[in-house]
Amino acid sequence: MKQVYLALLLSVFAAGALPSVHAGFTIIGLNTTVTLNPNTSASVTDILRVSVSNDSISQYSQDRLALNLTLSQWQNLVGPALVEHIINPTGSVYHFNFLPGPLLDVGSGGKIAYLYLTYYVSNVTHVNQTAPRVFNYSFDGTVFNFEHAASGGVLGQNTTLTIILPSNSRIVSVYPPPDSPASGFLSGYRNVTQLSWYSNEPLSKFTLVYDVQQSLQGEVVSFFGQVYSALGGFVYLIIAAAIAIFIFYTYKRANK
Repeated sequence: MKQVYLALLLSVFAAGALPSVHAGFTIIGLNTTVTLNPNTSASVTDILRVSVSNDSISQYSQDRLALNLTLSQWQNLVGPALVEHIINPTGSVYHFNFLPGPLLDVGSGGKIAYLYLTYYVSNVTHVNQTAPRVFNYSFDGTVFNFEHAASGGVLGQNTTLTIILPSNSRIVSVYPPPDSPASGFLSGYRNVTQLSWYSNEPLSKFTLVYDVQQSLQGEVVSFFGQVYSALGGFVYLIIAAAIAIFIFYTYKRANK
């Protein structure tokens, strides 16, 4: 089933404009949250708000209870916009999950439901070490999969993009200025680790650069990780030899 998910994701070529109507289902909103990780990957959550007409309520409820439906079958039901995400899936996408939420009352004229898609994307940022325990990250704008307007990439109607930075981050530069927090612009986004852009925001020249200060504990863990990567299983032989020497030395001293 994962292969089906990835095949569908890799077939996406552009994010469609909202709303998207398909056989009684209308996608009326998209909220994408990108959580950046220190290892240059990102976890992504897409939340689609779908309006369900009265004629399609029974079909949605029935399909939601059928837990064995594939993403392809859900796409046939809701429409191609289901997999037209902001994040471009041409890179490595893994740990993909899809959850259709329950129907919610909105008064007359049908109901709404939230569809949740979560997945990981690799190589979302580029990183360079600029000082001891300081790493500079730059966001790779090519992972975006925006709707295209005359001026280039732009967020669709009723669309929100939120980026969450790693802890201990300091924003160096960001463009265009995020819609939230609006007050961050005056302070140079000091102590800000979550940025949001809203509908119709032109992002064709998107830039996000930030520094992350690694803790001393993180530096130690990273050092031993690099040592293990370089030496592999030979590390265990070195440790075993050191323990053997220590035991031999202790034994000799005890028998003097």
